[in-house]
Amino acid sequence: MDLTGIGVMLIGVAFLLLSVFLARILNNTAKVVEGLGNTVERLPDQLDHVIKESEQLIQNSNDTLADVNVKLGTLTPLFQIVGDLSESTSKFTSSVHDFTLSARKKIDASDEETRNKTLGGMYGATALAYYTVKNANGLKKVNKASTSTIYLNGEQRMFDVKRMKEEAKEAARINKYVREDS
Repeated sequence: MDLTGIGVMLIGVAFLLLSVFLARILNNTAKVVEGLGNTVERLPDQLDHVIKESEQLIQNSNDTLADVNVKLGTLTPLFQIVGDLSESTSKFTSSVHDFTLSARKKIDASDEETRNKTLGGMYGATALAYYTVKNANGLKKVNKASTSTIYLNGEQRMFDVKRMKEEAKEAARINKYVREDS
């Protein structure tokens, strides 16, 4: 064999090896294409299932949204009532605030002696109410006692009330309970 024959033989062997490799590649490509074909064949069934599930999901969402709209429709008057109540409460609070400010200005404008008299009278009334509530049980017992005991207890209480009024007047006179305005 000469060199030309050996060269042709090497080319033939290379062509044979190349053909084997190409056959394997084409065989693998055929398997991939066959798998792709199977997937494409199953795709319509899978898409039908997905579309049916999507339709059910959309239908359920629409039903839920309709239910929420109905419930919000029933709550809307309640929200309007709460809004109206809030507005009227705000107006009432504003008027009470204005009244309080005007009363405070009147009190601040009144002279100190009038404030002291008012404070002394309030202190005396409060003390009287306190003693009345504190001794309510004592009054029940007094009803069972004799008339002279009732008279003596009444005089003692009258003396206590007079003493408390005098103390309140004295406290008002020395400005003990007057607020310092700055």
